[in-house]
Amino acid sequence: MQKKSLETIVYSTAGIIVMLVIVVALNGITGVKPVRVDMTQNKAFTLSNGTRAILKKLDTPVKVRFYCTQSDTATPETVYLKSYARKVEDLLQEYKQTAGKNLTIEKYDPQPDSDAEDSAKLDGLEPQPLPGVDRFYLGLAVSLADERVALPFLDPGRERQLEYDITRAIARVFTPEKPTVGVMSALPVWGEMGNPMMMQMGQQGGTPAWTLIDQLKQDFNLKRIELTADKIDDDVNVLLVIHPKDISDKTQFAIDQFLLRGGKLIAFLDAQSALSSRQRNPMSGEMGGASSSLDKLLKAWGLTFDTSKVVADLNFKMQLRGQNGQPAEAPAFLALTPDGVNRDDIVTSQIGSVWLPLCGAFAGEPAAGLKETTLLNSSKEAQLVDGLMASMGGESVLNGFKPTGVNYKLAVRLTGKFKTAFPEGEPVDKDNTNSVAKTGGALKESKVETSVALIGDSDLLADDFSLRKTETPFGAMVSPMNANLDLAQNLVEQMAGDSNLIGVRSRASLSRPFTLIKQMEAEAEARGQVKIDELQQSLQDTQQRLSELQQQRKDKDQRFILTAEQKTELENFRKKQAEVSKALKQAQKDLRKEVVSLETRLKWLNILAMPFAVTLAGGSIAFVKRKKTSAK
Repeated sequence: MQKKSLETIVYSTAGIIVMLVIVVALNGITGVKPVRVDMTQNKAFTLSNGTRAILKKLDTPVKVRFYCTQSDTATPETVYLKSYARKVEDLLQEYKQTAGKNLTIEKYDPQPDSDAEDSAKLDGLEPQPLPGVDRFYLGLAVSLADERVALPFLDPGRERQLEYDITRAIARVFTPEKPTVGVMSALPVWGEMGNPMMMQMGQQGGTPAWTLIDQLKQDFNLKRIELTADKIDDDVNVLLVIHPKDISDKTQFAIDQFLLRGGKLIAFLDAQSALSSRQRNPMSGEMGGASSSLDKLLKAWGLTFDTSKVVADLNFKMQLRGQNGQPAEAPAFLALTPDGVNRDDIVTSQIGSVWLPLCGAFAGEPAAGLKETTLLNSSKEAQLVDGLMASMGGESVLNGFKPTGVNYKLAVRLTGKFKTAFPEGEPVDKDNTNSVAKTGGALKESKVETSVALIGDSDLLADDFSLRKTETPFGAMVSPMNANLDLAQNLVEQMAGDSNLIGVRSRASLSRPFTLIKQMEAEAEARGQVKIDELQQSLQDTQQRLSELQQQRKDKDQRFILTAEQKTELENFRKKQAEVSKALKQAQKDLRKEVVSLETRLKWLNILAMPFAVTLAGGSIAFVKRKKTSAK
């Protein structure tokens, strides 16, 4: 017995020593070349293929100088920023492993009045004033020869965009020349100046430029083009048109000629622009006018865009804040899931959810010589509804909703050799009776293949519909609510820039909506809506019959006197009206109850599933062990 105990001790000690040797050896091997395994579904901690492709193109050493203040002061802000700095360092090591000798990483601690701080200032970094700390630096600079791009402050609020920001900076230093992108819009995308009188009174006026414009300026030379332009400048590579409300034929002709000479077009049209509606002066009595199109061009390309109808979809509907702050269904405000996004196209293959408020649809077949690719589409639980009615609330859309079973095209791209939409030449200026059409020098067909992207909504680009702003100790933190701006930037970069950046940015706004839940809710609403429609029709018939009875008269002198039979019939119809109204309210209540019950069941399933699984696993293991013990 004693011998057996001694053997057990010897074997246990030997086993521990062997395991210690293995652990030390593994640590030594991984210390030489670190190995990380990313177990997340979307590989959130692994460099994207786009980043790897850009790093592989480096043929000259690029230097990255990373600055982080290592102060002894420990405040909640400094601890938080230092923790984020370690994540940045880890990411930079991933860059180094991929790029190899063509990427150099240098780390600096810019203490006050040090050489490192002087270097940080020369690189354009901005210190952050924090409580208890004089100056705190957290940023980096990328340089290649004389080219330099700085990220002055690495905002933790942009952690999801960190890889994109660094990769874009690297791409910019070895391709410093920026393409020119023209921007034409009827909306205040460039911002608006405030009222001088209000500003003199100390009130802040005006609005800043849209975030999309600020982001595009970092990668492209932006040129403002008026909506009345009769020519697009030759240096413009890509033309971005946003809500071309009331665009003239002459400007459409200018776009036509720009396209035929090899330019590329991205047009965000709108069947019912929420932003344009807000801008209208209610005192002027102006109604409508919130739509935009390129009618002459679309016709030549074989497409149509109905500016009076928007797409409502039960599967992609959003919930907005309704009366008394309660959530209200908005089927004409779409939040597309992957089912509505083309996963085979580089522009949309990796983007998350796209929000489209009051979006129009494209129809028709492309003209000969053009190829059409659908980028965004509705589900089959969709219907075209009146745009003005849809803007007033979701209840009017849901009443009588009948899905058509059609996947409406919300965004498309046309490629090929385009033919002119103005075969007779430049259109006549209607305001000038002496003007005549100019046929000489006008292009009739493009010599090279080019591209046009068409999107049925323009509101999606505005900050209100794409960004969430949260106040933090470091100022306002802006984070994407969806992939709206990613979609726009992907389109521009595909046509004018480095398409490898598309795959990098798409990781910044990953969204995994509960598509199955939305589908179940849509099916429940469809079942309930059938009964509601029947009851509403019955109520309308009853009210119509009541109105007819009340208008009947026994003779001309007894206009409002009814016979006993008519009184009885009238009373019966009133009772029926009350019963139908009650049944209608109950049906609506049952529908809402079914949807809420579904949400509640799913919440409890999510809450209890894991504890139940752990308990079941623990009980099973205990049962097996007890059975083995009893068998001995």
